[in-house]
Amino acid sequence: MTAIQDIPLKTIKGADTSLADYAGQVLLVVNVASKCGLTPQYEGLEALYAKYRDQGFAVLGFPANNFGGQEPGSDAEIADFCTLNFAVDFPMFSKISVAGEDRHPLYAALTAAEPTAQGGGEDFREKLRGHGLTPTEAPDVLWNFEKFLIGRDGEVAARFAPTTAPNDDALISAIERELHPGE
Repeated sequence: MTAIQDIPLKTIKGADTSLADYAGQVLLVVNVASKCGLTPQYEGLEALYAKYRDQGFAVLGFPANNFGGQEPGSDAEIADFCTLNFAVDFPMFSKISVAGEDRHPLYAALTAAEPTAQGGGEDFREKLRGHGLTPTEAPDVLWNFEKFLIGRDGEVAARFAPTTAPNDDALISAIERELHPGE
């Protein structure tokens, strides 16, 4: 088991858990938000989960309010929003901080393991600056819907920028490589 798998977590319903509960699976860990321009990615994330879950894959959603106050709700409100608006069935976790001084240990470990995101992070940083926002700097998570792919071995295999859509070829190829190594 890796150190990342040992970090204590809470489900969105308050139960104690950790990534060890998903040992042997390929995981896509995503920091999510309900009031973000990227929120429609929930639909694509759910589609990925439905397509690959029988092959040992899970999307894990971690609500965070670090960026623009775009996840202000309680865990119960977030769960209701995800169910009612996007029929989210993938596992969701209790709201955490994914950047800054109060960053959750899971995100400290993820960003240390893979400090740079693929897929247009610098372009998105410039876009944020153009909107008068001060983006984080690597290795911190840039914005909502950044994605970390964890292999069956529990190690971080890849990291994707927030603007990488769930149906992006690079993301799907990386998931399939982890699900079926050597093919």
